[in-house]
Amino acid sequence: MKTYHKYLPVSAEDEKWGLYMLNAGIGHIPLSSNYPSTDHPSTYYFNWKNGRILSEYQLIYITHGEGSFESRTGGIKKIKAGSIVMLFPDEWHRYKPNERTGWTEYWVGFKGPIADQLIRNNFFSLRKPIMHIGFQEEVIAFFNDIYERTKTEMTGYQPLISGEILHLLGFVYAIGKEKAFRRNNNDMEQLVSQARIVFRENTETTITAEQVADTLGISYSLFRKIFKQYTGIAPGQYLIQLKIEKAKRLLTLPDKLIKEVAYDLGFDSCFYFSKLFKEKTGFSPASYRNRYMSYFRS
Repeated sequence: MKTYHKYLPVSAEDEKWGLYMLNAGIGHIPLSSNYPSTDHPSTYYFNWKNGRILSEYQLIYITHGEGSFESRTGGIKKIKAGSIVMLFPDEWHRYKPNERTGWTEYWVGFKGPIADQLIRNNFFSLRKPIMHIGFQEEVIAFFNDIYERTKTEMTGYQPLISGEILHLLGFVYAIGKEKAFRRNNNDMEQLVSQARIVFRENTETTITAEQVADTLGISYSLFRKIFKQYTGIAPGQYLIQLKIEKAKRLLTLPDKLIKEVAYDLGFDSCFYFSKLFKEKTGFSPASYRNRYMSYFRS
């Protein structure tokens, strides 16, 4: 593996995008070698005794080896292969690979109000700077694609890369949530998967979330709590969204009456179906159909 790093200029136009990249790299740190290497800019170099403070975020993925980490808020942590290390602006920190193992690292540095908002909304925390996500090929693919784009610096590459960084952050966050759910709820993932199947198989019936809970042999209150914790949405709303998506497809059939669509999806009232459809889409069923048909007539 070749070591690679690049520090990038950022224009005022790049900053307006809301998220922009400052640097990226891959490093293979051999056993018993100095860390970090001295070929980085002085503002990024540090030693273990003094540590450092950055003015940016960095996401570091360790794929081989192990080491140590310490930050002002997060305290002392162990780093092992498969760990993501998150560095935060204005937060003192230090980290290094174990001399007996060395390590392989992928990293990207970035900044912008979009990243700040993710922290304000507690998607990532200074108290939990280390996230163990295991070995994820998708994460390596994100980093490699980012590196390839930085090598050429083609016009417009910054907004494109910022999208990849945001996708990477979302992927890491999702893995963390999934692992936490599995750790705390053993068989609950299977239960939610079963519930989703039941919902999808019954979009054209009058089944309720309470009936699904009963089918799965669990109280509705516990079922609702588990389902919402895992999916981020209450089971009843999940079923409604499935019905609305199915309604959109049925409304593209010009010979299908709106009241027939309502009936096919298990709604007792065409009025209630139309009201709900407009709440969820912003259009009445008739308006949605007209927009769809006019698109194909034009």
